[in-house]
Amino acid sequence: MCLAVPMQVVNVEGATAEVRGAGTKVKIRTDLLPDIKPGEYVLVHAGFAIERVKADEAEENLRLLEEAFGEVR
Repeated sequence: MCLAVPMQVVNVEGATAEVRGAGTKVKIRTDLLPDIKPGEYVLVHAGFAIERVKADEAEENLRLLEEAFGEVR
């Protein structure tokens, strides 16, 4: 089973971005979504942004993750 976590883009530099969410801030690759911008939400899997999500969808996904696994913000 794979898990992608919704995270908010903080800044973008070339093919990397800094994102925050799930209680952490990390750098990820943006090769699959090269035109993401700060403020957007993306699903992150294995260090890659794999899909854009709307803010309300990201919040709902985080809520469900918290319900299943405890605090993740």
